[in-house]
Amino acid sequence: MRKNIMKFINIFILSAIVITNVSFKEVRAEEVKGLDVEAKSAILMEAYSGNILYEKNPHEKFAPASVTKIMTMLLTMEAVDSGKIKLEDKVTCSENAKKMGGSTMLLDNGEIRTVEELLKGVGIASGNDAAVALAEYLGGSEDAFVDMMNQRCKDLGMKNTTFKNCTGLPSEGHMSTAYDISIMSRELLKHETILKYTGTYMETISEGRKSPIELVNHNKLVRFFNGCDGLKTGYTSEAKYCISATATRDGVRMLSVIMGAPTYKIRNRDASMLLNHGFSKFYSKKLANKGEEVEKIVLDKSGEKFFLAKAKEDVSITLEKGKEEKIEKKIELDTLKKSFKSGEVIGICKFYVGDKEVGKVEICCDRDVKKGGFMDNFKYNIKNLLKGSI
Repeated sequence: MRKNIMKFINIFILSAIVITNVSFKEVRAEEVKGLDVEAKSAILMEAYSGNILYEKNPHEKFAPASVTKIMTMLLTMEAVDSGKIKLEDKVTCSENAKKMGGSTMLLDNGEIRTVEELLKGVGIASGNDAAVALAEYLGGSEDAFVDMMNQRCKDLGMKNTTFKNCTGLPSEGHMSTAYDISIMSRELLKHETILKYTGTYMETISEGRKSPIELVNHNKLVRFFNGCDGLKTGYTSEAKYCISATATRDGVRMLSVIMGAPTYKIRNRDASMLLNHGFSKFYSKKLANKGEEVEKIVLDKSGEKFFLAKAKEDVSITLEKGKEEKIEKKIELDTLKKSFKSGEVIGICKFYVGDKEVGKVEICCDRDVKKGGFMDNFKYNIKNLLKGSI
């Protein structure tokens, strides 16, 4: 009898879906025909999964220049999205921030600007003064903020990066790699609000000023490359021309990192070439729509008690054109729960190519329902035994 009693739920429900897909692999520079990247180092990454589609000297250390500010923006956005600070918070610009050289948003000592305005100053105009003002607001001092930056590098696995300041201005030992920059760039992309700023070509800030602040994006791809909405350029005489550029087309987001390009034209050409390569090879496939049934979950042996697991959000993955792979979906539920409520998040549906996770979405219960108990299954077994004896 015990052998006939059904287990209430199987944590992993697998079903195979055959669709056009890719088993991603890292591709070295010499393996990609037609891509002649002139910069010293480069990476092309599919931003959602983090899969590397092209690389050239990805772990070689170079000065990152103002691409450093991706980490400055990341820590700021993490503080905003966690509720630690607000975009509307007022920040007073210090003399230390005002005296920053290089690119600035021309802040005055004692000038009060919001966190959002300073993010615009960093993301659009690459303002060193705005970066230091944010650093001092979040860390108390730039040095303390730099410690936060380096700790976040460790947390993210950026093993070959050391920051000495929050701006990217020349400093001995201030180094990173294309791979590490792609990691922090991808992390910043999780905070979609930042794209409102990095994707803006021109902005004017005039409130409280006699002379308005005119911000013009240093990333010209935002204006001239279809779908580009970030993230950050950089230049010093040591670093040469660098960029972490991202763009989206038809639901696909690509990320290219260029370091050590000899001119800004070559930097932009290399970044554009890599992004176009990514878009030519990959497309977006929707696996589930918000509110759509993902799986029927049966809670007793008779099948009378069940619920429909529905996707909480839309879920799409990026696939390679012209290749067929098998995608498996795996439902993970809390099997200790005895009851489920309508609209409640009750687990996750993950999508895999082989053993690699390529997408996931939270799933919700579509009704109020309780698991079948021992007596429910006992009655079902007795009923079947009686039927069999007739």
